[in-house]
Amino acid sequence: MFLDFVTILDLIGVAVFAATGGLVASRKEMDLIGFGMMATFTGIGGGTMRDVILDQPVFWIEDPRYLLVCLGMATLLYFFASHVQRRYIVLLWSDAIGLAAFAVLGAEIARGSDVGPLIAVVLGIITATFGGLVRDLVAGETPLLLKQEVYATAALISAAVYVIAIELGGITPLIAACGAIVTGFSVRAGAILFGWSLPRYKQRAGRIYK
Repeated sequence: MFLDFVTILDLIGVAVFAATGGLVASRKEMDLIGFGMMATFTGIGGGTMRDVILDQPVFWIEDPRYLLVCLGMATLLYFFASHVQRRYIVLLWSDAIGLAAFAVLGAEIARGSDVGPLIAVVLGIITATFGGLVRDLVAGETPLLLKQEVYATAALISAAVYVIAIELGGITPLIAACGAIVTGFSVRAGAILFGWSLPRYKQRAGRIYK
């Protein structure tokens, strides 16, 4: 049952991230091919990087449904994105949902490859953030990952909460996944609504040695 849940959540996550790619393409007034590329980069980019690092078959090559979902979302948004008012806000919230879900999914897939808890968390972060990073760089926008408000930290929290809950035991993977996604999404939502951010490094004069 949990594996079915993971597959369904994975497809939904790909669709949500692909939609953010399509929304960016609409803001940049790209053609249909551009929509397809942006949706695909965003929807499957992070998972592709994860699988390459794990040296395992890339998930969308073995299961083309993921690619079809990306292309389907791209086509849908090509014709209907103009009906979405305030597209940047929709992009932010859609990205927040995908971020939290993909962090958990990436961590679970990494755990299935018998890596340690720390590596599972790191790969969860990569799964959640790499596609959006590519999307923003290709579109010529400042990546959400590099903005001051909390972003990668939300992915870290999602992945870490899930892995810790599983490692401690006594809780089903389904409940652990739902709790971790809600936690990570709440952190990202706080960043969007209230501008939460971590302390940043400030330049200081170098020490003078005598």
